[in-house]
Amino acid sequence: MEDQDYILFENYLLGDLSKEDSDTFENRLESDSKFKESFNTYKELSTFLENKFENEAASTTFQNNLKNISKIYFEKQEAPKKVVRFKPWQYVMAASIALLIGITVFNNLSKPVYSDYANYNDISLTVRGEQDALMHTAENAFNIKDFAKAEEAIKSLMVLDKDNAELKFYSAVANIELNNYDTAETMLISLKNGQSAYKNKAIWYLALSNLKQKEYDECLEILRTIPEDADDYNKAQKLIKKLD
Repeated sequence: MEDQDYILFENYLLGDLSKEDSDTFENRLESDSKFKESFNTYKELSTFLENKFENEAASTTFQNNLKNISKIYFEKQEAPKKVVRFKPWQYVMAASIALLIGITVFNNLSKPVYSDYANYNDISLTVRGEQDALMHTAENAFNIKDFAKAEEAIKSLMVLDKDNAELKFYSAVANIELNNYDTAETMLISLKNGQSAYKNKAIWYLALSNLKQKEYDECLEILRTIPEDADDYNKAQKLIKKLD
């Protein structure tokens, strides 16, 4: 979005546009979805800033700061083709909102992602009974990240060994990779509430499932339950810091 668009937004909100320009603006809102989205974001942030600085705006120091910031910012900008009367504090309002929009986008892009933490070694399953062929199919498929094939093979193995915590855990991981979150989380919660060797690992992947879904608050809540003796405790602490 161009700087002049933010100025246009502010003039429209102040009612300073002519009837013709106002009609043109409203027609663009109807036809340009990105423009409309930017305007709605600007309007929300404008209200926030007005409320935040309502009392401060009367002070001389605050007014001087606004003028200085406005001067520094707009000395670098090209003059708009159409000259519109715009007070210094309105300029800095537009500049501040543009900056806040940029910061919001940056923060969203800089959020940690599931793939940064879902690092697992090649698996080697331990299965009771004579199911070597099916077990190797599950292992090979999982290790080459063919999670649909791996889940199909693991599911068949679980029919014969339904209480196998290892199978349940890797089935859950495969389902996270396949975006079958409800299925995965049901198995992980079962493991978390049990006493198998996969108890703490299940908590970690339950948090990662929420991370992949961008459910950051839920992810944080789960991460904070990982005990200090868990293998993934240090990774969990680092992820907590990034999400806080």
